[in-house]
Amino acid sequence: MPTHASSPSFAFITYHDPNQLHVGVRRAWMTLFGAWLAIAATFGYTFTFGVYQDVYTGAHVASAIGVRWIGATQLSLLLATSLPAGMLHDSGHFRSVITTGSCFFTSSLFLLSFVDLGDHYFKFFFTQGIVMGVGAGLVCIPSLAVQTDHWGTHSALAMGIASSGMFVGGTFFPIMLTQLLHNGVSFAWSVRASALVVLGMLLVANACMWQSYPRASLGDKRTSIRELVTDTPYMAAVIGGLFTNWGIYFMYFYLQLYVVHRGIDDAFAFYTPAILCGAAIPGAILSNLAAAKCGTFRVFVVSATGCGSLVVLAILPSPSIAGAVICAVLFGFPAGAWLSLLPDVYCTMSTSARECGVRLGFAFAVSAGAVLTATPINDALMSQDWGLPIMLSFLIMFAGTVLCITAGVLSTEPEEF
Repeated sequence: MPTHASSPSFAFITYHDPNQLHVGVRRAWMTLFGAWLAIAATFGYTFTFGVYQDVYTGAHVASAIGVRWIGATQLSLLLATSLPAGMLHDSGHFRSVITTGSCFFTSSLFLLSFVDLGDHYFKFFFTQGIVMGVGAGLVCIPSLAVQTDHWGTHSALAMGIASSGMFVGGTFFPIMLTQLLHNGVSFAWSVRASALVVLGMLLVANACMWQSYPRASLGDKRTSIRELVTDTPYMAAVIGGLFTNWGIYFMYFYLQLYVVHRGIDDAFAFYTPAILCGAAIPGAILSNLAAAKCGTFRVFVVSATGCGSLVVLAILPSPSIAGAVICAVLFGFPAGAWLSLLPDVYCTMSTSARECGVRLGFAFAVSAGAVLTATPINDALMSQDWGLPIMLSFLIMFAGTVLCITAGVLSTEPEEF
């Protein structure tokens, strides 16, 4: 179990092995900034899928359900790839993993820009669904896990700040693509322009991030999957995360379609995912500040409860722009808090720094099942009544909240709950 230095204002993590090196404040801040850029450029970019979905549906690339499978595959592979990415990070291959992931992600965007909207569906599915999803997964988890090398007792806040990048990217990139497409720029050059921005962000991110501790110095023992699945508090948090993700991603996938269904203008509907992500930014930062004072699990459970409760409000506002904005903001704030706290919840259950990557990766990989199952189920329910998938999301998120409370109660560190 690691101990923490208490004298400096930035309590860098210290271990019983005296041969391990300390890192400076400058390298810690550079790694945090690099992680923020990397997550904004990869996870944040996935929030542009609402824009792509509208373009693909309008160009008859596939049916609406077929198009949504591209986004579902992309996000599920991002989450599923987190397990090997986390294990490789814990083995000391941080640099190789994020470099490979960055190459995959940028290459997929440039390849996508050369696919004609009249081409076969598989080309879109392969480049955007598979290659982009794998690339993002290889970048995100190591970028979060590496913060524990530098920030010690401040790791929770560092990971929260890094996670907020996904919402900044999720606000910026959809607006960028929408503006380019609406101002007469071709699909190909709109995608290339965003690809160039992503390339620049990932080049800077790779240059900034460092894995400070030689993994060999942390001992030879590695955490097995069997050890993880027999850790009851951890598995309660993992399954709780699976259920809550199921409901949260419903809003991210379907909010734009829902406001159109309620009779709101398509031109405004384009911006609803960006509004949701914008509201999530303060939620991500403020929740981690609160977690430092009140305990991670307490704030985590409150944010999960807020998400589950406020998703029901989606059926209440009047069919107006103001109602859509209120719905997006009220849900976005606790969703940002919950998603940004999730990595820290899993890392607090680690017994050593070497476990953080695999615990994050395993939990995120399990959550991939939420994305794959939610898409067909929600599509089937929406064909009957929009209220059905909204209520189902509420019930599943409520179950996830109960499991998160259980994880907190069973945690071996009761001061966290």
